[in-house]
Amino acid sequence: MNSAMFANGLGCADSAIISEIRRLNVDRDKPFLVALDGQSGVGKSTLAMSVAARVGGTVVESDDFYAGGTDAEWAQQSAKQKVQTCINWRRLKAEALDPLLAGRNASWRPFDFATGTGLAAHTVEREPRQVVVLDGVYSARPELKSLADLAFLIEAPSERTRRQRLIERQGKPFMDAWHALWDEPEEYYFNVVCPPGPFDLVIQAE
Repeated sequence: MNSAMFANGLGCADSAIISEIRRLNVDRDKPFLVALDGQSGVGKSTLAMSVAARVGGTVVESDDFYAGGTDAEWAQQSAKQKVQTCINWRRLKAEALDPLLAGRNASWRPFDFATGTGLAAHTVEREPRQVVVLDGVYSARPELKSLADLAFLIEAPSERTRRQRLIERQGKPFMDAWHALWDEPEEYYFNVVCPPGPFDLVIQAE
């Protein structure tokens, strides 16, 4: 990890990311991949959209490639197994990242979160841009990090802030069940598989 940045508010956080993108993206012909990783509720998606808008980039959501199964199937797996199976990184790479990084259009069918199983009927399409932002937990996993020109770990100011954001988004009953399913694999991922050290920058966003 090169350094840590502490940003007070969205504007400071995306400015820090954009500054790094522009610094490394000078006189570059091929597309530039930025991975925004971090626990749920830290503001990655909002940040990804803001960064992409300011640099004329495009966003790929890793959640579209969820492959962990139903809640019942997910609950039966160990934390290590959940991290391994959560995102179908091979399909993510083949259908989204490889085409976009080669300057081609990309299309894929996202996971159907409405039914909780299988792929949705609609197709997500992205046109190539100079900057591709990969947004989501597990976006800097080892199998994908080698593709990224920059990998950022986004953190909330505190665990309390992160959890409160999730409650405001989904409601407490939903989040109580959600934490029981998702906290353990996220903790395993960020402590064992992808700790802060390998990230290019750690950014704390308010």
